[in-house]
Amino acid sequence: MRVAISHGIVLAFGLILPLGVQNVFILNQGATQQKWRRTLPVVITASLCDTLLIGSAVLGVSAIVLASAWIRVTLLTVGILFLIYMGWVTWRSVPKDNGERSAMSPKKQVTFALSVSLLNPHAIMDTIGVIGTSSLTYTGLEKISFAGACIMVSWLWFFGLAIVGRKIGSFDSSGKLLIVINKVSAIIMWGTALYLFLSIG
Repeated sequence: MRVAISHGIVLAFGLILPLGVQNVFILNQGATQQKWRRTLPVVITASLCDTLLIGSAVLGVSAIVLASAWIRVTLLTVGILFLIYMGWVTWRSVPKDNGERSAMSPKKQVTFALSVSLLNPHAIMDTIGVIGTSSLTYTGLEKISFAGACIMVSWLWFFGLAIVGRKIGSFDSSGKLLIVINKVSAIIMWGTALYLFLSIG
């Protein structure tokens, strides 16, 4: 069981570490919100989405659904369009003249977190292809431990990312660093969209 847990921790950390769309959005919200607790809607939503994706991957449900070519193409198309839109919104997002941050409401946080988590084909493919495939090595309690370790890493990572974002936000009183983060985030989103577009063929 220790091997399954260690495997889950290392694997999940390796997948979640790159600065992808989901990560930059949570980091951005941490920097934008005036208080850390106001990032809880995005953190909890993203964590629950990852829990759902990991659980589906381990159970094999997601692999069965995405075995259909048209479902895969549809998912990729929707994801590409969404990433282009999110990149545009993020690129244009700047602090107000007085340095005040235009923070998202809890409802918008949840909506966008759902979108960047469940409409991000790159993350879904990684979850299915890597975590889902790796889980085939285990059965019974070991498989549950493996999945639990992956889920635990997601929750801890997203909470930690929001805290780091809040530290950046409190340090960057002028809002200049936040503008740079927004530009980098947008470029990452557009880069991911291009990668997904090229992968359709």
